[in-house]
Amino acid sequence: MKEIKAIIRPNKLPLLRNKLMETPGFPGMTISKAEGCSAPNKVNKSSIKDELTDYTQKTRIEIVCPDEVADQLMDVIIYVCQTGQIGDGIVWMTTIDKASFIAKSK
Repeated sequence: MKEIKAIIRPNKLPLLRNKLMETPGFPGMTISKAEGCSAPNKVNKSSIKDELTDYTQKTRIEIVCPDEVADQLMDVIIYVCQTGQIGDGIVWMTTIDKASFIAKSK
């Protein structure tokens, strides 16, 4: 199993959700609010105001999925969420050794 995590622009969430729902094998996702800032070498900060107001609202997405669909889901996230500008976000994937649903189905 894999875990995909992404930090994206909040305005991209509705379109991303729709595209992921259309992807075969999509298991669902967890969404939370996040806040972040750019790396110092990526943004030209000309004043102390720029330094103090660099934090922007982001959305964090977490998906636990079978290995077979992980690459495709990651590709969908990248395709939908990129604008070509600094601050588009980041997406990464890690391996999960074991996972189980808490509630058992009847």
